[in-house]
This record gives sequence, structure tokens and C-alpha cells, in this order.
Amino acid sequence: MRRALPAAGLLGAGIAIYSAAWALSLSRARTAARARLLAHPVRRMALSHGEVAYVDCGPQPSGGGSGFDPGSGCETILSVHGLYGGYDQALDSVGSLVEHCRVIAPSRFGYPGSAVRGDGSPAAQAAVFAALLDRLGIERVFVLGASAGGTPAIRFALDHPERVSGLILLSSAAPWPSRPATPPGRMGPPAIMNHDWIMWLLSPFFSPVLGMDPRTIHGMLPLSERRTGADIDASITNRDMAVHFEDYPIEELKPPVLLLHARNDRVAPFAPPAGHVQSSMHRYPDLTTSIFPTGGHLITGHGRQLEEAIRRFIGQHAG
Repeated sequence: MRRALPAAGLLGAGIAIYSAAWALSLSRARTAARARLLAHPVRRMALSHGEVAYVDCGPQPSGGGSGFDPGSGCETILSVHGLYGGYDQALDSVGSLVEHCRVIAPSRFGYPGSAVRGDGSPAAQAAVFAALLDRLGIERVFVLGASAGGTPAIRFALDHPERVSGLILLSSAAPWPSRPATPPGRMGPPAIMNHDWIMWLLSPFFSPVLGMDPRTIHGMLPLSERRTGADIDASITNRDMAVHFEDYPIEELKPPVLLLHARNDRVAPFAPPAGHVQSSMHRYPDLTTSIFPTGGHLITGHGRQLEEAIRRFIGQHAG
């Protein structure tokens, strides 16, 4: 018993030290994440439903507000971010393309700085994109939908085909190949996970479970700024192409589509039975693909090839 007491004391002290270090590392990560959000040149626009936060950067077309300058070759990309994103993630998705294109990178409903319209449906999200572009005087864009942002990007291309020069789907949610017999339930993390300390605790499992670097957590913080949007995505956005299957006539898409995906993506699986990216490709009337054997959901290690594929696609369909 006398030997057990010191051992228990040492164990307790060790746990206390570990807990303090863990809390300190989370606190520092949260502070750094907030600083990164504030470092972006974010703008805010008041629309009829509330504010939208966005970043507008890159070369600005000199040919007016059309979004395209025939002389400079400058195109405009509307970047639509995924789950746990915001204007920061939307900007990250385009990489160095911001050196060649004007980029409009808004936060979707419930993400940093953006209010929610109605039930937050993809149709409502697409309507807000249109209103934002109207206010900016931009007529046509290339739409890049990443991950969960693919659904509202597809919705925008269906609802406003005259405004879309091309649709770029990056590790995107995919249309269903046919109407599912039973509509899926919640498609995303449970709401209880949308807290910094829980996600920080789970981040070491990102690699074995999701095939993503645990450091991805740094781009998700602070979850207090993304919690509402993440819940909308899991409960509404990600289910919409299945629940409202007939409202997504992919076969009637007017804009050309570029699909970029990794075969080993565990978040948006490429092949059946886990996923339906591959099995729904036949539905696109004008499809170009760039499929990578590795890279996971973030298509890690293929940044240069991704950007080259996107630049070729934009060059082919510019103006």
C-alpha cells in the first residue's frame, strides 16, 4: 500500500501535466487559427437575407464587370468551399490560380461571417451566389465546388447556366447515379463533434480513418465560427442530391464540367459500393476528368497537376 501511494501520485501528476500541455497546444492552435482568418482581406456585403463574408482577390479584369477581359485572358472563379470551411478554405482551394484569375471566395451559410437564408438549402445558397455576383457586377464565372461545396456549385450551374463558363468539381460530392430506394439520413459528423476540444482530441485519427493529415485540424479551427454551417451541410446540403433527386437533372447541365478526384478518397469515395463518383460520370453531358490514383480527399502531392488541369480547362472554355 505504501508503495502504491507514491505511484498513484506520480500517475496523477503525469496526467495533470499531459492535460495542461494538451490544453495549451489547443489554445495556441485556436489563437493561430483566428489570426489566419483575420489576416485575409475579407469583405462583407449586406444582402436581403443578411451578411455574406467573402474575399475578392487576384487580377481584376480591365474589360468591365463581365468577369472576363479578352485582352488579358483573366477569368473569374467563384470558389465554393466544403465542410468545415469558409472564405479561407475557398481561397485555399484555388491555390496559385489566384495569380492568374480573379477569385471570389465567399463563406457559405453558417460559416465565418455569413448569415443563413431560409433552411440553408443548396438552392438558397445558389441564389445568394447569384445575388453576390450581381452586386459585384460579374456576369459569368467558372465555378469551383470542393467537397461538400460541390452540391451548391452544381445547383448554381443548373439554376444559372448562362452565368457559368465551366463547372469544376474538386473532390466533390457526386450526383447519385439513380434515385436511392431510401433517402439517406444525416451525411456528416454528428453535431456533438463540432467543438474545438472534441475535434482536437480526434485529430490523431484523421489519418487512419479519413486518410487525411492530422494537421488538417488547424484549418478547421475555430469550430465556433463553422459549427452552424457544418450542421447545415450534414443535415441538408450533403443529402440534397439524393432527397431531391429529380431536381438535379445532371443530364441537362449546360456548362462543361471538369471532375478532379483521387481513387483513394475516403471522404467522398470514388468507386462503388462506398461511393458513386465513378458510377455517376455518365450523367454529365460534357465531362472532362482528371483522376489521380493517390492523394486522398485533399489530393495531396498533386497540386501542380491539379492546377494545370484547371488552367487547361479554363483556357478551353474561356470567354
